[in-house]
Amino acid sequence: MDFGLSDFQESILDTTRKFSAEKLAPFYKTREQEGVFGRDLILEMGQLGFLAPEVSESLGGSGLDVLTSGLITEIIAEGDMNVAYVPINHSLLSSCIVRHGRPEVIEEIIPKMCSGEILVCVGLTEPKGGSDAANLSLSAVRDGDSYILNGEKTSISMAEQADMTVLFARTGTQEEKARGVSAFIVDLNTPGISRGRFEDLGEKSVGRGSLFFDDVKIDARYRVGDEGQGFIQVMQGFDFSRALIGLQCLAVARNCLDETWQYIQERETFGKPLAANQGITFPLAEAETQLEGARMVCLKALWLKSQGLDHTKEAAMAKWWAPKLAFDITHQCLLIHGHGGYSEELPFAQRLRDVLGMQIGDGTAQIMKMVIARSYVGKI
Repeated sequence: MDFGLSDFQESILDTTRKFSAEKLAPFYKTREQEGVFGRDLILEMGQLGFLAPEVSESLGGSGLDVLTSGLITEIIAEGDMNVAYVPINHSLLSSCIVRHGRPEVIEEIIPKMCSGEILVCVGLTEPKGGSDAANLSLSAVRDGDSYILNGEKTSISMAEQADMTVLFARTGTQEEKARGVSAFIVDLNTPGISRGRFEDLGEKSVGRGSLFFDDVKIDARYRVGDEGQGFIQVMQGFDFSRALIGLQCLAVARNCLDETWQYIQERETFGKPLAANQGITFPLAEAETQLEGARMVCLKALWLKSQGLDHTKEAAMAKWWAPKLAFDITHQCLLIHGHGGYSEELPFAQRLRDVLGMQIGDGTAQIMKMVIARSYVGKI
């Protein structure tokens, strides 16, 4: 078991740290207030190779292993966890498109995803769905060499900012459930598409909203995977993104702990630093231990993927544990900072708002625990 990094990896991560510290962290609050990432920032991330870095160089990526990709995402999240959503999304969706898309579509779309020229979102959740992700009504009806789309998607991250979506639509009957769902790449500037934005508690620079499709016509070549198999084929890639989300959330907890350790050594009460009180240090020591364990689960999931081994269970563990742990650690650190931590002058309140959303999106804790349980007892 080797926990070391190569000189090449260290060089890439040093570049990422510099970018995160200089371009992301100082403007974390500003991006929340503006409610957008800023396209120049995304283009710069593309130029530096931070978007879908595991994609082959021939398609515009860096050809990196998925573990290094995860570490890049983690460092970006240290500067701004919301911006980290972009490389997570592009890693997930590029892997799905490369595996199941038509060659000419892959060559058209993937290099632009890697460069940051286009932002792509996941078009899955519907008003009647949620955790029952295959319960979809948005229809895709074959019309010669095209499909006609009608319906609504909701709770879509980056709904307003994205240029394209990988859209899940029903091409079969409702009785077929997941096996009647296909996936499509859809340009969100196509006539017949409209958008709406929600007013959310956190992750405001990501933004969440609805997408409406009214007789939207798309070319059949933009179907990803076989008809009726899109949900099953594309959802396999979510094990990858769940591990990345774990690292994204834990990066927030890491920041909180680092700042709090420093604070309790500097802040004095009753003539002694706060660090002299076990009531203060013991919760932080527990948090450090749990953080280390959760991070190892995330890294193990990525390592298993890099070896071509099943990592569904570990990815599910990462997805339910890391967001909850990050929220709990952020909450604890906010309380230790007292009235200052509760104010908007320090970043804890914003971090608490932002990390909370990841306990909902991309699979709730309850669904993840079902996945883990089934790995031991099967589907009953």
